[in-house]
Amino acid sequence: MLRLGPQQEQEVAGRPAGTVQLGRRAALYCRVSTADQSCARQERDLTAFAERAGYTVVATFKETASGTKLDRAERRKVMALAQARNIDAVLVTELSRWGRSTTDLLATLRELETRRVSVIAMNGMTFDLSSPHGRMIATVLAGIAEFERELIQDRIRSGIAAAKARGKRLGRQPGHRPKSDRLAPKVLALVQQGRSYRLVGREVGLSKNTIADIVKRNRIWQCTIVLCALGLRSLAGI
Repeated sequence: MLRLGPQQEQEVAGRPAGTVQLGRRAALYCRVSTADQSCARQERDLTAFAERAGYTVVATFKETASGTKLDRAERRKVMALAQARNIDAVLVTELSRWGRSTTDLLATLRELETRRVSVIAMNGMTFDLSSPHGRMIATVLAGIAEFERELIQDRIRSGIAAAKARGKRLGRQPGHRPKSDRLAPKVLALVQQGRSYRLVGREVGLSKNTIADIVKRNRIWQCTIVLCALGLRSLAGI
C-alpha cells in the first residue's frame, strides 16, 4: 500500500473542501472476468487508496470482461477522459486489471503519456513513461512484448505444420460461403427492389463484389433451371 508522509498528510488535510488539487484527479478502473464475480471489493479498495493518496475521484468504471477481450467499453471511456484531459491518473488494483497483454499495456501507457496521465497500481507503483523509472519499465515491457509475439508466431507455425502433417486442408474450402449463402435471399430481394450493390452490401455487411457474385450465381442458377426445363420438354416431345 502507498503511505503518505507527514507533510503530504498535512497538505491533504488542509485542502479546502470541494476543491480539486491540480494533478490529483483520478479515475478508478475495476474489472472482473466473469458475470458471477463482483467489482465491489476492487471499488472499495481503490476508493480507500485514492483517499489515502490524496486523489479526487472523478469517476469509477466497472467492467465485466475477459482479460483477452479486445473491446472494453468502460476502458474506452477512461481513455476518453484522458484525451479530454479530465484526469491525471488511472487507479487500478493491479496492472493485469488494465492491460490486456504486454503489447496492449505498453500501447495504452504510451497513449496516456501523451495526455500526461499515469496508471497507478495499489502497491504504489506509478507507470509514467515521462519519468526515468517509467521509461525503464517501458523498455522491459517492450522486450517482453517482442518475446510474446515471437512465441505466438512459433505456436502458429507449429500448429499449421502439425495440421498439414495430418492432411488437414487449411483456409476456406472452395465453394464454401456460409455468410453469403445465408444472406443470399435477402440480398436478392433488396436488389430486386432496385437498390445498388453498394447500398445492399452496406446494409447486410458484405462487399459490393460479393453482392455482384450472389446475383451472378442466382442468374446462372435461373438459366440452368430454364435450360433443364427446355431439355425435359424436348425429350418428352412437347
